[in-house]
Amino acid sequence: MLRLASLTLALFAVLAAAPAAFAQSEEDVTASIESIHGDSEGFFELFGLMQDAMMFGDPTTIAANVAYPITIKANGEVYDVLAEQDMIDNFDTLVSTEAQEAIRTQDVADLIVTSEGVGFGDGKVWVSNICDDDSCSQTHWGIIAINN
Repeated sequence: MLRLASLTLALFAVLAAAPAAFAQSEEDVTASIESIHGDSEGFFELFGLMQDAMMFGDPTTIAANVAYPITIKANGEVYDVLAEQDMIDNFDTLVSTEAQEAIRTQDVADLIVTSEGVGFGDGKVWVSNICDDDSCSQTHWGIIAINN
């Protein structure tokens, strides 16, 4: 009985400490972006542009930073957006209020960093470092997916 109580207490202690083990700092996120994608400075330029655009209701800035063509999931539909003007003209349909808020309020420490890109708002919006040439010597950060 004492052994069971000890094991239960030990398990509880491990589970209580688990969330702290998964917490990441802004420095950890920056290091992950740099090691996986490179150009973390370019990422943070786009990050700031996106947050400012959402704060000031500027769909043009968001549209200018999309990698076209892009597939967007919104309103239970899938949209293929081929050009910047299409994104601007249909912005409120393509980017939900929740996705806009997720971008506007995103904390760096809560970003998702994977080999595919960097996710905002639990994966509502994804950005990646995109190659501009075959050798990938020139790159830029852009929005690659929106999942409302």
